Amino acid sequence: MSGMTDWSTPVSRYKLRIKRKKLLLRAVRKRRELMAIRVQAGAIRAAPILLFATVRNEMMRLPFFLDHYRRLGVGHFLIVSNDSSDGTDAFLAGQPDVSLWRTDAGYKASRFGMDWLAWLQRRFAHDKWIVTADADELLIYPGWDRRGLSDLTAWLDGQDQRSFGAMMLDLYPKGPPDGQTYLPGQDPTEVLNWFDPAGYWAEMNRKYQNVCLKGGVRERCFFADDPVRSPFLNKAPLVKWDKAYVYLSSSHTLLPRSLNRHYDGDGVERPTGLLLHTKFLPGSAGRAIEEKRRGEHFTDRPFHDPYYDAIAADPDMWTPDSVRYEGWEQMVRLGLMASGRWL
Repeated sequence: MSGMTDWSTPVSRYKLRIKRKKLLLRAVRKRRELMAIRVQAGAIRAAPILLFATVRNEMMRLPFFLDHYRRLGVGHFLIVSNDSSDGTDAFLAGQPDVSLWRTDAGYKASRFGMDWLAWLQRRFAHDKWIVTADADELLIYPGWDRRGLSDLTAWLDGQDQRSFGAMMLDLYPKGPPDGQTYLPGQDPTEVLNWFDPAGYWAEMNRKYQNVCLKGGVRERCFFADDPVRSPFLNKAPLVKWDKAYVYLSSSHTLLPRSLNRHYDGDGVERPTGLLLHTKFLPGSAGRAIEEKRRGEHFTDRPFHDPYYDAIAADPDMWTPDSVRYEGWEQMVRLGLMASGRWL
């Protein structure tokens, strides 16, 4: 992935610092694309834990998304609505704990929304714990149902650990997604209650010092002939932010790169979580058709058009090897996330 380059040299570290500064400068320029709809600066300052997200037409997912993270202890949401047309803006503007910005600018041209979030994170998140997640990602971790983010972040502070890693776990139904019934506000795991328990693989990226995870149902169903092009599953959704930090690629990779050490390759047993990925709710076929038309989600579009076509066919991803989702204890038993010394 990074060839034979020695990324520990002073010259290499200097290049990464320059890259980080360029991305932060880019975010400052991109702030002009954001139009403030409702900004509650006092509530943002008072909240110990913030959540940042870029969304587009997510009215189906947002009610449960907000409720899930409120239960975890998120105090305020800073959300960018990118060209939404399904009532998302009005819904979010009416939420008491949401600050909202809108933009009709290009998603891909903003590094898939990360330039907009980088500006907001730099402006509002310094020295706070923040969650960065998409509307179809629900963060869980060992003990999440009884110990909230305030407990986890206090423990991480005590360990001098400034970021927390999570693998994205694709959930899917038994049968085609469009054959299911889902109501806004419903727990998605009641509909998407199956997952692949195995078939994951890892590769070390020495340039950014993170473990790149791939595999699972999307590789099995859509990238079996070319697994290298399957989506990355490793993310860093929870970070004690500093205004000098920046996400490099979605929330997969951070700079400075010391924030990407989430697994125990250095001899430290760290807890990890999961982002339950709810992509395959009913309507995913039509959404794939729209995303292919817009061409805003991948840089190498010709290679990913077949991926959209396959999702648009509304496939049944279930097999006899699929396992029903039961909860976080099951995930720890299967080795999909780790308790470390947290519990």
